Amino acid sequence: MKPAVTYELIHECKQTGARRGVVHTPHGDIQTPVFMPVGTQGTVKSMTPEELKEEVKAQIILSNTYHLYLRPGNKIVKEAGGLHKFMNWDRAILTDCGGFQVFSLSDLRTITEDGVEFKSHLDGSKHFFSPEKVMEIEEDLGADIIMSFDECCPYPSTYEYTKQSMERTTRWAKRCKEAHKNTEKQALFGIIQGGFYEDLRKQSAEDLIKLDLPGYAIGGISVGEPKEEFLKILRYTAPLMPKDKPRYLMGVGSPDYLIEAAIAGIDMCDCVLPTRIARNGTAMTWNGKVVVRNATYERDWSPLDAECDCYTCRNYTRAYIRHLIKANEILGVRLLSIHNLRFLTKLMERVKIEIERDNLGNFKEEFYQKYGYKK
Repeated sequence: MKPAVTYELIHECKQTGARRGVVHTPHGDIQTPVFMPVGTQGTVKSMTPEELKEEVKAQIILSNTYHLYLRPGNKIVKEAGGLHKFMNWDRAILTDCGGFQVFSLSDLRTITEDGVEFKSHLDGSKHFFSPEKVMEIEEDLGADIIMSFDECCPYPSTYEYTKQSMERTTRWAKRCKEAHKNTEKQALFGIIQGGFYEDLRKQSAEDLIKLDLPGYAIGGISVGEPKEEFLKILRYTAPLMPKDKPRYLMGVGSPDYLIEAAIAGIDMCDCVLPTRIARNGTAMTWNGKVVVRNATYERDWSPLDAECDCYTCRNYTRAYIRHLIKANEILGVRLLSIHNLRFLTKLMERVKIEIERDNLGNFKEEFYQKYGYKK
């Protein structure tokens, strides 16, 4: 039986080895490499689905199992006809497993082989996530791509703790595969763990690949470590992943990390960064970050980014957006969110073109210089 999600390789950049491909899903094709906006609670903050499609040009969004389980509840989403219908989004959706949130948001949690008991960050009520429970929730939500339940190690962690955590993640992935029933409409991805230890990453990848899942992700990096350590583990782990399946790097959304991910052979990335910094009055532009709330933009009648084609840059000035942000007007956050999300989807469109031109390495150098990154 054909899996719900498949990967088609179109071109490999001769200069860097980056991949240009297509991920085929039940809700449309995704041209890769791709940045996925995060809609944690069934919405990308302040954005309508129409804006995401028409202005941002988003191909796929990500939602969160932990948050939707707590509120409004997976059974309510199922009653609504699944997350696509509930939120009026007809393109692909990926739901993460909630593991990261269970470990990062919950003050009190108990990890056993069966799963994790935790207290809700909303009201302190007790809950229990097992691999089987997570599969039930994710099937109710109905996303095209669902993630297996994993244990996300904090940074830094000892070798022994990381090893135990990685091995448990593999055992949980096996249980997820056994519990996952809706294979015709949903693809279950495994999450490679192992912290910052190469031998553990290798073991995790090898063990998960034996499960023959439709796709694989790298978890547990971009969690506060120095950039050198991030790059070292990314570049080591990505080549271990199957070439004929989608490769997903979790929780990455800064422009430099997105380009580095593509060069390493990653197809999919996600992050809350563009909407989070929008709420702080910050824009990403082709010439670096612009903190638009700063006084220097009080009489700046130029667009946020002269090279951007988004709704915000076509219609509004830096001075006006600064005024909105200073006055705590919702429109300011919305306009910055549209711009930042479009900036990242546009960046990945350009990355795809440069891969096809076998020129991604040169583009990276030019982009870093223009954006203000140090090599």
